[in-house]
Amino acid sequence: MDEKQKLVEEEDRESESADYTSEDEGTQDYRRGGYHAVRIGDTFKNGRYVVQSKLGWGHFSTVWLAWDTQKSHYVALKVQKSAQHYTEAAMDEITILQQIAEADPDDKKCVVKLLDHFKHSGPNGQHVCMVFEYLGDNLLTLIKYSDYHGMPIHKVKEICFHILVGLDYLHRQLSIIHTDLKPENILLLSMIDPSKDPRKSGAPLILPNSKDKTVVESVIAKLNGDLSRNQKKKIQRKGKRAAEGCVEKEVSVAADADPETSALEESSANAKINLGSAEDWPTTSDNTNKVLDADGAKSVGLEDQGNKRGSHSTRWKLLASVDLNCKLVDFGNACWTYKQFTNDIQTRQYRCPEVILGSKYSTSADLWSFACICFELATGDVLFDPHSGDNYDRDEFDDMKAVEPYHIR
Repeated sequence: MDEKQKLVEEEDRESESADYTSEDEGTQDYRRGGYHAVRIGDTFKNGRYVVQSKLGWGHFSTVWLAWDTQKSHYVALKVQKSAQHYTEAAMDEITILQQIAEADPDDKKCVVKLLDHFKHSGPNGQHVCMVFEYLGDNLLTLIKYSDYHGMPIHKVKEICFHILVGLDYLHRQLSIIHTDLKPENILLLSMIDPSKDPRKSGAPLILPNSKDKTVVESVIAKLNGDLSRNQKKKIQRKGKRAAEGCVEKEVSVAADADPETSALEESSANAKINLGSAEDWPTTSDNTNKVLDADGAKSVGLEDQGNKRGSHSTRWKLLASVDLNCKLVDFGNACWTYKQFTNDIQTRQYRCPEVILGSKYSTSADLWSFACICFELATGDVLFDPHSGDNYDRDEFDDMKAVEPYHIR
């Protein structure tokens, strides 16, 4: 195992034992070498990508819903931590993702597509950013919609078909092992509740935090042509207010910017200036997922959405009509059968016996995880739940001292 991987694993074990179950990533890693502090309305790549809301986080990165002003569609923007070993891990992930995309030009292999990648400089360092196609809810959300009672078997089979298409493609054609297959890393192509899907809800866009009207107008000009007149007017009103400097904290900082700076330079500069330090603006679910937009309305976070899935009958009606097409995502821990980075793989509930025993592993590790997911989809419960004992912690359940590492539920 190389030094880079050792450092990553040591940091991740510390973070996981501390706050893995937290609803947000906390503030301690918003420091030099850590996360990049992102605010709603920030822009990336010279104003091309405009942040709309937070989608999630991991120990390597945070993920954001963004609007691509060039292609006029939503994307998922992944912003990696800036320390050197995280940057190297991101470049390995990009290599794998590019291989996946190049061998699937027709987009039929049920694996997420990398659309773009670049580096972004901020107060905490230089961050590798990856842009993905925007998908929908993950399978854990689907399980929650069923009140953990499980899905009908014919629906489980349909989901499993797509997962197997993706795994077959990765394993047989590319010799890639995902190594972290779990419900959270399998995404539907759309949201379970269409009213929460920004592509269908008609929700107005959040525009760049810039005083320069040319930037706002350029974004408006690229909006989808199928928006209604009222929706366009609402977006234009939002853009006008943003251009006039009515976006709470962003405006107080942007007012000091050089008025002679070009539109794109100013937008990029504002994105950096507005960030401040982690101490000035800690990124948590309370302030990141609920930042005031240009209308002063709170942007609802994922946690709030999860608590508003509706009544039992409403949830089951949504489940009955949901599109079950899905894709495998998150290749941050992926490797090749012939080039593996670590022996410490897989989330504990989906960890295969050979990894627990410290033996060699291959593509069959993903199939073990797949089988656990099948059970969870059908029953709503995890098949294996590692638990602590007198001589070991559940974080160390694969230690050889653990006589009964698994508890069958």
